[in-house]
Parts: sequence; C-alpha cells; structure tokens
Amino acid sequence: MLCLLGENGAGKSTLMNVVFGLYQPDAGEVLLRGEPVRFDSSADAIAAGIGMVHQHFQLIPVLTVAENVVLGDEPRKRVRLDIDAARQRIRDLAQRYGLDVDPDAVVGDLSVGEQQRVELVKALYRDAEILILDEPTAVLTPGEVDELFEVLRGLVDQGKSVIFITHKLREVLAAADRIVVLRRGAVVGEAEPASATQASLASLMVGRDVSFTMTVTPPSLGEVVLRVDGLHVEDDRGLGAVEGFDLEVRAGEIFGIAGVEGNGQRELVESLMGLRPARSGRVEILGQEVTRASPRRISNLGVGHVPEDRGKHGVVGPFSVADNLVLNRYHRSPYSRRGIRDHRAIDRHAQEMVEHFDVRTPGTQVPVATLSGGNQQKVVVARELAGRLRLLVVAQPTRGLDVGSIEAIHGRIMGARNDGVAVLLVSAELDEVLNLSDRIGVIYRGHLVGVFDRGTATRDHLGLLMASGHEPGMEAAG
Repeated sequence: MLCLLGENGAGKSTLMNVVFGLYQPDAGEVLLRGEPVRFDSSADAIAAGIGMVHQHFQLIPVLTVAENVVLGDEPRKRVRLDIDAARQRIRDLAQRYGLDVDPDAVVGDLSVGEQQRVELVKALYRDAEILILDEPTAVLTPGEVDELFEVLRGLVDQGKSVIFITHKLREVLAAADRIVVLRRGAVVGEAEPASATQASLASLMVGRDVSFTMTVTPPSLGEVVLRVDGLHVEDDRGLGAVEGFDLEVRAGEIFGIAGVEGNGQRELVESLMGLRPARSGRVEILGQEVTRASPRRISNLGVGHVPEDRGKHGVVGPFSVADNLVLNRYHRSPYSRRGIRDHRAIDRHAQEMVEHFDVRTPGTQVPVATLSGGNQQKVVVARELAGRLRLLVVAQPTRGLDVGSIEAIHGRIMGARNDGVAVLLVSAELDEVLNLSDRIGVIYRGHLVGVFDRGTATRDHLGLLMASGHEPGMEAAG
C-alpha cells in the first residue's frame, strides 16, 4: 500500500487524475507494468485495470447499490438489463474482499462509510488491479477509518495495489507500506513507516519544522458574549437534536465542544447562526436576543462563523476567490459605495488575504470551486477572521487540512482569543479540543453532559462521556 502524502495544493489529486486519464500530462510519461501508456479518458484507465475512488463520491443517491455499481457497464440478458446477475456478482465481491454492502439498498440511505464501500465495489466490479483512493478518510468516523484500512489490507493481501492520498500523518504511519511525499508538485522524499515519525513527515510536507502543540497562556476573561438558555432544536426529520442546552462563553476564552458526530453539534451551530430555527429556548449575543435573528443580523453583531460544511454554507463555488472573501461584508464600505461594488477594493482585500493566509490559488479571480478543499477552507477562515470580531463560532475548522495549515489556523484561533474574542469551537477531533480549549463541554444526544476546565480534562474521561453520556456509576443523560 503506497501513501501519497502532501499538504493542500501539493498536486496529489492532480497527479492521480493524470494516472486515471481525467487530465492529460503536458510532459513526461506514465508507465504501467513497465510499458508507457496514454489514457485519453477514465474509460481507458478502467480498461487497463485502474480504479479510482474520489474524495467526493460519484454515486446517484436515488438508485440502489447494484444500479450504481453497474452504471455504464450493465450486464444484459439479450436486450434486457440482467440486474440479478449484477446483484450476485456484487455479493460475491463483497464476500471475497470483506465489503459489507447490500445490493438492494438505496445509496441515499447509506452512511458515508457504506457509500465508500460501494465505490470500492464499483472499481472491483470492473476488475481493477490498481486502486487509487483520494482522501479516503476525510469524511469517516474513527471506527469507519479502522474498517476501511482493514478492507484495504485485505485487498493488498489478495494481490491488489493500493494508492491512497492523504495528509493525516497518524493514519499514514499506521497503514502504509511505503510513503511518497509531494511538495508544490514535486516529489521531495520517500519514507518507510517503520523509521518515519510524524515530525519528520510533517517537515518533508511543508519544508520546515511543525509544532503539534499550542503554547496556551491563562485566559483573560471578559463579559459573557454568548449565552444560551434551554435551547431546543430539531433536525431535518423534525426530531429533537438539541435538548435543553445551556451555555455561556466569555470574551477571551475558547469553549470547546467535544462529541461524536451526529449528537446535535451541527443543529446547535446552525441555530446559533440563524440557519436553523429553534423550537424553544433563548440565545443572546452581547446581551441582545438573537434566537430567531437572520444570519446577516448576527454577522453584523461581530460574529464570525466557520461552518462544518464549507460547500453548503462556507463558499459559493462558481464565485471568484475575491468575491468569496467578502461574502459577509460586500455591502459595506470600503467594498461598496452607494450600493455599487468597488472592485478595486475587493481585489486589494483578496490579495492581502491570499498572502496572509497562504491560500494556494492561481489568482484571486478564479472560481473558488477550482481550489483544493483545504484551500477553500483557508478562504472561509480568512473571511471570517478578517472583520472586527466579538464572537467566533468554528465548526470542524481543520477538517481536510494538512499539518501546516492546521498549525496556522490553530494559531489564528488562539490569536483571536488572545485579542479578547469569545470563541466557540466544535470539533470531532478530540486532540484539537484538548489542545485549544480553556473549557471543554461534552455533547451527547443533544445534551451538555459535562463541562471541564482545561487542566482537569483528560482524553479518557472525555472519551467515556462522548461514547456513553455518563461517568461510571451515573445514568446516561437523556
């Protein structure tokens, strides 16, 4: 199993897209089994035994697993689709390679981990001998990551070649047989997991030493900026996701919320930001009730919001990088005068933010959708930290980022806290919560089941609360 490691924008996905026939090289050649090949399309690569699972799955939610798998390569009995033959072959592949998939399940009803298994079955159905996985763990839970690597090791044991693209150092050291590191489009080194360390790989990735811990000074607490009393919020199905939530965040502190994903974090943040109505309860920012306020009114109070889903709530893909950097203030001076946008001011601001936050982009006028996921995240963070903030709400701020970018964004968040900003940090990464937070709350089934100061919180204690909602000898909340 080969790991292709590199920071955001290093060229990992571009290189593999060339191998898979989606992009054409300007120079050089691709050798397959020692022979030069040229793929004019992904169909050529598939025919040569190469399969690719993209970071954003290529599945149709309303179709079944079997229908998705055979799409474009449908088995036929005379002139009719032989879906029964497809189902049986999928079951055989699933059993052979340890992939638990139901051919008749509707893809839209499956978890992210299950959808990824469908993508693997799709590639194996087409007799792939070389499997490329682009950021395969970016959207998986820790348990699903373990299951994925177990499957991949099984594939390797049965003779398949696996290339996985990532920037998660811990996973690389746990799963890879060989590591190749890219930086700015060039191979800068190779490593063996047995002799490499997270520090050595991080240094290769970014070209300098990287710190994995933050130096945290005691907080200088100010007034209560965010107050939440008895908040109840429903999920998309109308079921209770946040139940009687109470919270206070003061100026100059980072309040971290830890929890297994799916315990109400998303609904809580969306409600605080005016993106989801509360069923009941009260939210105050700087003493003003904003329980049912619009996102613009909340933003105008000096609130920055880094959403967990940057594609849905963070950026507008077809808009330029420059326009995305002023989405929350384009209507104000100096970016607008008498209702007319000042393009020069917007462009100057974009150039400053791109340089300041190290956004890797060909220019400020390219669509933000053309940037890597990590660089899109940098655009969101740059925009939300650029204003005069009183409250910063950050949800999964470093999801999909490399170690260098994580270090930089952690530094920005801590800098905001040191400048007197109240910070609410929601993260599924327990290390991130422990590293940054002054106080830590654990959310379980929509309840805040415990709050701890930085010095008293331990990984084991928090992990137990996250998993069960209660401490030994106590009944679970809810």
